[in-house]
Amino acid sequence: MSEISILESLRARLGPRALIGDDCAVLPCAPAGKELLVTTDLMVEDVHFRRSTHKPADVGHKLLARGLSDIAAMGGDPKYCFVSLALPKWAGDAWIARFYDGFLALANAAKVTLAGGDLSHADKFAGDIIVLGEARRGESLKRSGAKPGHAIYVSGTLGGSALGLSTHRGRAWQRHLRPEPRLAVGRFLRTKASACMDLSDGLSIDLHRMCVESKVSAVIDHPLPAFPGVTLEHVLHGGEDYELLFTANAATKIPATWKGVPLTRIGTIVKGEPGVVTFFGNPLPVKGYDHFR
Repeated sequence: MSEISILESLRARLGPRALIGDDCAVLPCAPAGKELLVTTDLMVEDVHFRRSTHKPADVGHKLLARGLSDIAAMGGDPKYCFVSLALPKWAGDAWIARFYDGFLALANAAKVTLAGGDLSHADKFAGDIIVLGEARRGESLKRSGAKPGHAIYVSGTLGGSALGLSTHRGRAWQRHLRPEPRLAVGRFLRTKASACMDLSDGLSIDLHRMCVESKVSAVIDHPLPAFPGVTLEHVLHGGEDYELLFTANAATKIPATWKGVPLTRIGTIVKGEPGVVTFFGNPLPVKGYDHFR
């Protein structure tokens, strides 16, 4: 294994679409009427995955999914991605090839082009994903647009990834291993949502973050869409569902589903201390995932 052999293998797999090989990737800028979206995310061994439980293709899929989910939350279309890897000694040629199997399968499905990155070595695996996307100018969704009276929604079901992480079994485990970025839902919400973000760390902490950015409070007073078999703890505080949390003006009609994905109203934005969330009349503690807690 060498840096050159890894890059040559990737270039062979990408064929004429390969943009790697130079010091920089040369990309067309966002055309008139569009704005550029850029996100970055880290995935670290024994923090986000374990070798004993996660196959290399699962790691590749999940690394890209984390970046794509951010683009989805902004209502964007992903265009290019860059992946940098710090590889330990145990990550041989076969492991790297299977990692890219998972990564490139999702990239092809999402129509995003791998345009470059970097390679190094470390005692533990670490991967950094950068995704570039675009949205119509003025239509990218932000966390700061929620207003009192706006309805609060979530896509899909909640708690499945947390259940899978605790049980390593069934559909919940697959949900944890292979999250599905809600790109189609994000595009649909571009002209309908007032605020949006992805649920990466748990409903309690992510709704709190949205309310802080929008300078509002929130009330959850509708039943939450729960993944089969989860606990209330999983639903409220479990991370890595990568569903979309969004708000919309009460007059905006949001369908019950979009392309097979449920869209469920869970509450209302209200005036109050920024970041405060109540759950059926009681203060909701902020207990989702925090790297430094």
